[in-house]
Amino acid sequence: MHLLVISIGKLKQGPERELAERYRDRFDDIGRKLGFRGLAIHEISESRARDAATRINEEAAAISALIPEKAVLVALDERGSSVDSASFARHIGKWRDESVPHNVFVIGGADGLSPELRRKAKLSIAFGSATWPHQIVRVMLLEQIYRAATILAGHPYHRV
Repeated sequence: MHLLVISIGKLKQGPERELAERYRDRFDDIGRKLGFRGLAIHEISESRARDAATRINEEAAAISALIPEKAVLVALDERGSSVDSASFARHIGKWRDESVPHNVFVIGGADGLSPELRRKAKLSIAFGSATWPHQIVRVMLLEQIYRAATILAGHPYHRV
């Protein structure tokens, strides 16, 4: 299974990008041993439309164009469920074991994800009830993907 993160907004050079790359590299190291075929990140520029509805629709179109066929979609959304790390790992492991070709994680822009993308998602998760900048959400997501791989591998990184 190939993992793909599609995010509205781009990380600039600096600590957030360095941390995101660190977790992505860590995942690649352990993920190959677990049957994962890599983790790609696609950054999409934020829409410059004047109204929120148009921004959401333009960003949704850009996201949708990057979602491969037969992909399982996971939405990072403030309305999503709070999922602990072990449950998150079980979802990813289940989809891998079911031979899902692509697991796609989407992070919306400042106005959120379109209702259509949220409906298509097999899982919608939130990292708590606070509002987070997309840069931090991406780092947190990549850390959780890496943590999920360590849980699936029985590695001691995740301690209960």
